[in-house]
Amino acid sequence: MGARLPSIVFMFEVHQPYRLNRNFIDSLLKLPPNPSFEDLFKAYFDEKLNRDVIRRVAGKCYLPASRIILENIDRYRNSGRSFKVSFSISGVFIEQALKYAPEIIDLFRELVDTGCVELVEQTYYHSLASLFPNKLEFMEQLEEHRGIIKDTFGVKPRVAENTEFIYNNSVAFILDLMGYKAVFTEGVERILGWRSPNYVYKAKGLSIKLLFRNYRLSDDIGFRFSSKDWEEYPLTAEKYSAWLSAVEGDVVCICMDYETFGEHHWPESGIHEFLRWLPGEILKWRNLEFLTPSEAIEKYPAKDEIEVPDDKTISWADLERDTSAWLQNPLQKSSFEAVKRIEPYVKAVYDDKYLKLWRYLQISDHYYYMSTKGGGPGEVHGYFSPYGSPIEAYTTFHHILSDLTIRILNEYKRLTDRKEIFKVVEDAKAFHFYLKDDKPLPIKARCIPEFIKALLLLPNPSIEYHLKNNDFRKWLKQVFGADRLAENICLLGVDVDAFKRNILKIMSSL
Repeated sequence: MGARLPSIVFMFEVHQPYRLNRNFIDSLLKLPPNPSFEDLFKAYFDEKLNRDVIRRVAGKCYLPASRIILENIDRYRNSGRSFKVSFSISGVFIEQALKYAPEIIDLFRELVDTGCVELVEQTYYHSLASLFPNKLEFMEQLEEHRGIIKDTFGVKPRVAENTEFIYNNSVAFILDLMGYKAVFTEGVERILGWRSPNYVYKAKGLSIKLLFRNYRLSDDIGFRFSSKDWEEYPLTAEKYSAWLSAVEGDVVCICMDYETFGEHHWPESGIHEFLRWLPGEILKWRNLEFLTPSEAIEKYPAKDEIEVPDDKTISWADLERDTSAWLQNPLQKSSFEAVKRIEPYVKAVYDDKYLKLWRYLQISDHYYYMSTKGGGPGEVHGYFSPYGSPIEAYTTFHHILSDLTIRILNEYKRLTDRKEIFKVVEDAKAFHFYLKDDKPLPIKARCIPEFIKALLLLPNPSIEYHLKNNDFRKWLKQVFGADRLAENICLLGVDVDAFKRNILKIMSSL
């Protein structure tokens, strides 16, 4: 009897950023005195460039690649050996596709309706919010993504991937807390050690399972496919399927940017024909099969527990496979810190206009374009950047962020001059949430709107713990002097579901 061959999980990340307006200063001069969201959006972002990119990549990648996948799903669906894939689609991509090329979304809906495609969660803004010390923003963006996936495709993801496979213990903790069953990340040797990426694992001390990307086999397609200097060039579907058949393990996760198929490798490279023939070549191996991520974690038990300390965060980006693609140099770090600093103020202002624009400035690509790396990684950063240099990326970003920050702080001052209840408090006076006595959560509220949002998102045991201890009432009275609000919250009782249903009514009365 021959050795059992592994299951294949394909996962494609689909994302396009909102690129910034390099002529922002000129646009700023044309803004009306009290600009609307639409006014500011048009001033901050290059609408023509973003529209042109979406439509160009739709023609080269999203539409032809999706049609090929749909054809293969239909071809093998009734054979008893289905072709299956998964997609992680950012919220900002869905926004742009619906606006500029809705046929992309129509085709994705067809794919989802086959039952052979699983949608994977990510942050709505493809952001670095998971790296904020306060994880509430990360949770909010996951929740917002869950909403647009439900509204657009009618499904609720069970599996997640953080932006560009960024992962550490804190990411695992939050995803586990929010009920996700598994998360994708990078199969890096410095974390796995002697262990193979081709098995299911679980996060240390948690229930959530881990699916590790086989980066060598993934990058054979994602990066090396069209390289004529590569010793394996040309890569054929037959050759690649033979490589998969030789892998030892339970599950091989082949994950890459969806733009691989027509944008990173142009159609002339043969990438579409490779995709067209690959499922059939893989299924010629009788013991190879395709699974969705959810099927993989149900079929295979976790082999071991994996720990990734926060100071050893991993990702799939660049040769370092860490966070240096976005946060290595002073330009990137100062930009990220500036965005983090205004978080409590934009939350306190409680205005969707400012919150949405602030979150658009969290899109990870903005920081990626500021990279000053050299060599191969530097070439890749430069290839994707719409700017002439990292300095131009930085100055454009800071002009826009500075304008938004001033508007947010002016609105904050206007609100707090009228009602002190909207003020932001220092960390020492913030409300720090717990799950139980010895289990602090990486969640804090520095203003009342942030506090309300946390109440809606946190699991019931945390809310029950604080209600029984009367913590909410004490904090609101002692820190804000909000006696009426504190008493109204107490009147909601200790039924957590009812408490969450009614909390927004209280907020709207402030």
